[in-house]
Amino acid sequence: MNPTHQRQQVDTACGCGSGCAASPAVGGPMASKATAVEPHRFRIANMDCASEESEIRRALDGVAGIRGLQFNLGDRELTIAAEDHALRLALDAVRKAGFKPEPLGVEDKSDGATAAAPTGFWASWGKLIAALGLAVAAEGLAFALPDSWPARALGMALAAVAITLAGFSVYGKGLSALRQGRLNINALMTVAVTGAFLIGQWPEAAMVMALYAIAEAIEARAVDRARNAIKSLLALAPEQAEVRQGDGSWTRVGVKAVVVDATVRIRPGERVPLDGVVTLGQSAIDQSPVTGESLPIDKAPGDEVYAGTINQSAALEFRVTAPASDSTLARIIHAVEQAQSSRAPTQRFVDRFAAIYTPAVFILAVAVALLAPWLAGLTWIQAVYKALVLLVIACPCALVISTPVTVVSGLAAGARRGILIKGGVYLEDARKIKAVALDKTGTITEGKPRLVAFEPMDTSLDQRVLEGLAKSLAARSDHPVSKAIAEGLSTADLEVGEFQAVAGRGVQGIIGNHSYALANHRWIEERGQCSAELEARLAVHEEAGRTVTLLANSERVMAICAVADTIKPSSAQAVADLRSLGVTPVMLTGDNIATARTVGSQAGIAEVRGNLLPEDKLQAIGELQQRLGITAMTGDGINDAPALAKADIGFAMGAAGTHTAMEAADVVVMNDDLRRLPETIRLSKRTHAVLWQNISLALGIKLVFLLLAIFDNASMWMAVFADMGASLLVVFNGLRLLGRQQSK
Repeated sequence: MNPTHQRQQVDTACGCGSGCAASPAVGGPMASKATAVEPHRFRIANMDCASEESEIRRALDGVAGIRGLQFNLGDRELTIAAEDHALRLALDAVRKAGFKPEPLGVEDKSDGATAAAPTGFWASWGKLIAALGLAVAAEGLAFALPDSWPARALGMALAAVAITLAGFSVYGKGLSALRQGRLNINALMTVAVTGAFLIGQWPEAAMVMALYAIAEAIEARAVDRARNAIKSLLALAPEQAEVRQGDGSWTRVGVKAVVVDATVRIRPGERVPLDGVVTLGQSAIDQSPVTGESLPIDKAPGDEVYAGTINQSAALEFRVTAPASDSTLARIIHAVEQAQSSRAPTQRFVDRFAAIYTPAVFILAVAVALLAPWLAGLTWIQAVYKALVLLVIACPCALVISTPVTVVSGLAAGARRGILIKGGVYLEDARKIKAVALDKTGTITEGKPRLVAFEPMDTSLDQRVLEGLAKSLAARSDHPVSKAIAEGLSTADLEVGEFQAVAGRGVQGIIGNHSYALANHRWIEERGQCSAELEARLAVHEEAGRTVTLLANSERVMAICAVADTIKPSSAQAVADLRSLGVTPVMLTGDNIATARTVGSQAGIAEVRGNLLPEDKLQAIGELQQRLGITAMTGDGINDAPALAKADIGFAMGAAGTHTAMEAADVVVMNDDLRRLPETIRLSKRTHAVLWQNISLALGIKLVFLLLAIFDNASMWMAVFADMGASLLVVFNGLRLLGRQQSK
């Protein structure tokens, strides 16, 4: 599979508090197994932006002995794999960078985002409201008593308290950034507010800091929607399960304590607590939280159930197949979190642009402060004030936050529909797909063949005897076609000796001292048992889209078993949707060409290729890439691994509960609905459009107010409203992706 693009650590100029926390889970490599070092987890309350992650990484670059780092911005957690002496040095470096790491226990699984965030009304909103009130009071005193020294002194005191209440964290991180020669929003706000205070604009300085802090808090609440869209999946699985004890009684225990192979009971209306296989009972399960399927699925003994799904009609008992930490739901959450560490191309562009934009405007502000008195006839106070306004306008927060919140919203929207996209790069690039290579069995068709015809070649032979021979051989094979034959015949099994499965050809064995084979057409030809009459009868079945298996003894073919795999009801609609999006569907299958063409015709696929080996599919993908452009491949993540690796984007179909498929593909479709492919492309198109809408909004608003500032028509108030207004605007625009449901 194409390797997931690793996150490029670019120091964006955003330090925008929780507002940039739209990239909650940022993975980094941990210590290798060869260097077993215990990881240590820390909560850093003021680490809430990708820029701050970069700052911490830079602070730790010079520390020897660190084996691995892992960031989770959503929970404000940092995991460090290092020996004790290196860990101490690392923590000192983090503290010098302006952050306060607090150790967490290994078993501490509380919601980091909640724990890290301020609690209580005063901590979250009270201080900000108080700061705004003090800033308004300072502004009122300056307006009412501009020449009164007592009023001015009181106004300064009120402004200082307001700045302290609203901007303590900003000042801490801003001063740290300035000491290290870095320019981010915290540094810019620190310089701007301090400068305004020193030149006598303390009411405005206090108001700017208070408004900035309030807007930041609103912004943080907004981006939490994108973060919680992922975290809310955790709440789908109940915390307790009803488990059968050794004496036969039932006891409710925490799901983390339930071991594999334990028996769990669920009543109607309850959520399934763990992954398992039904052992007793029949019911309908609503799997929409995991797979996105709109209709409940009937479950009986032997069927799989997934944590977080809802039992609807009757009680069930099931055997647990995975611990709570490795359930399908847990793996979905992990996959989406890891996906957020892969930056989309637009994100990388924005990071590079912001890294140039902010220093350029900072230099412009310095130039204005130094040169405006000489070139424009301004006073030094006026020049400095104009420069400070430019600094506030220079804040790239809206620009930088515009991309991660949109990407996370897109990833979350896909996850809600059972589409796991393994990174922002695939989310954005899916819109470029020009061709989709589709496997036949299990993708276009149901993947559940059934016997549709049993035809003796010699009417003198008893059909019941022939059926018994065919069923006896088929029942001992786990091949889907053999299973269909065994299930379709009602005769009793016979004893089979020396049973052998011949790869790519069929099965054989001894029944009643005679050798029999259940063979495909190729093997019959190799055995020299083919005839013109047989070829004619086979052609009829193959043209009807059937897979033919032949019962033969050592002398001749005795009967024909025709098996058909029906097309999924959704396949034709999915193919039509792909065509409407300008995507060319191509069927690649190992089945015979006649069957492939029949299925292709039913699904609306014009280009069909049959009798393909894995290496043939690989070659076909390369040819499609050269002829049509960006090509996707669908498969199960195992059998089609070479083709999936060769394709630009690989889709694993029906991957619920399948570890290998989830690891192998770039996009994982949790159910078998092919319509998820055009949904992914449409989601990619909308995400790309919103990304560039946000970039245009952020830069356009910046440009307007930059021009206003140059021509003396902008104040610091206006600059703050413009910056934070733009930030909120792009955040809410990105969140629109969460609210839009895909068509079913």
